[in-house]
Amino acid sequence: MSSELKDLVGSNGSLDSQEESPHVGGGGGSSGKAKDERPLLKPGSAASEAANAATPSERLEELEKKYAPYVRKDAYGTMGRGELPPAEWVLLGIALVTLVPIRLVVGIFLVVLYYLICRLCTLFYAPNREDGKEDYAHMVGWRRVVVVRTGRFLSRIMLFVLGFYWIRESHRSFSFEDEHEQPDESERPEVIVSNHISYVDILYQMSSCFPSFVAKRSVARLPLIGIISKCLGCVYVQRESKSSKGVSGILTERIKEAHQNKLYPMMMLFPEGTTTNGNYLLPFKTGAFLAKAPVLPVILKYPYNRFSPAWDTISGKSSSCDYITVPC
Repeated sequence: MSSELKDLVGSNGSLDSQEESPHVGGGGGSSGKAKDERPLLKPGSAASEAANAATPSERLEELEKKYAPYVRKDAYGTMGRGELPPAEWVLLGIALVTLVPIRLVVGIFLVVLYYLICRLCTLFYAPNREDGKEDYAHMVGWRRVVVVRTGRFLSRIMLFVLGFYWIRESHRSFSFEDEHEQPDESERPEVIVSNHISYVDILYQMSSCFPSFVAKRSVARLPLIGIISKCLGCVYVQRESKSSKGVSGILTERIKEAHQNKLYPMMMLFPEGTTTNGNYLLPFKTGAFLAKAPVLPVILKYPYNRFSPAWDTISGKSSSCDYITVPC
């Protein structure tokens, strides 16, 4: 997206150079040059004034219309570089010396604690290594119970520490007039599809239903997080890999396994393929539907006053800093 934005800004901001390019970009000599028959605009003409009338703010409005799903509307502005009022700076200063240390210490403690729990539950238990995968999605018994229940509990505590004190959930059920249309147990959802707004989405889904996610293969090698992702039953993919199955094939196989074996966790997919500001839905990728398994759609919304949790145009570093700094 950044390259497209830069290209668009460049084309809107260099109209004069583009109009002059036919005069200097022709053949090797003067005879090979293509003559430009377009009339030159006089400095005082109406057309020239109209061409120069596009102010930076107007060009910004055009960008916001074209890239509406990525426009940041909170007090921190585009890319988190907006001008904050003095009162906001005072709040940030207070939070920096009071709230940030608490969130850092408690957050690290929760991650380390859950890592130790996952490490304990996976002792003397061989992971699944089929087709280069390595996960504990097939884990059963007390190990699975401990991993799931502690994971859901600690994820909710982590959300509370980050300022998500109340989470409101609403469920919509559908009535079936014909009793033959009632879904049976075999048609229970095996795939959850959701809009993607922030990496906090993962914490919420863990606290809600503890599904499996799709992750880069490098995530499995991360300290602390690696073993946690394996206990989640994450499907590791490598987009540049030349595997015959491909990403869609791996997902389809995993979804079918979850549909056949109810002990497997559900798959959590973000079919948009990227994060937005939460006000729009992008066209879906088809990977979530190739297995033809029942799908549960979920919509996430983050009401906010000053700071939007959305990871849209803001960088990951700035977003992480704001999460632990902004009071709520």
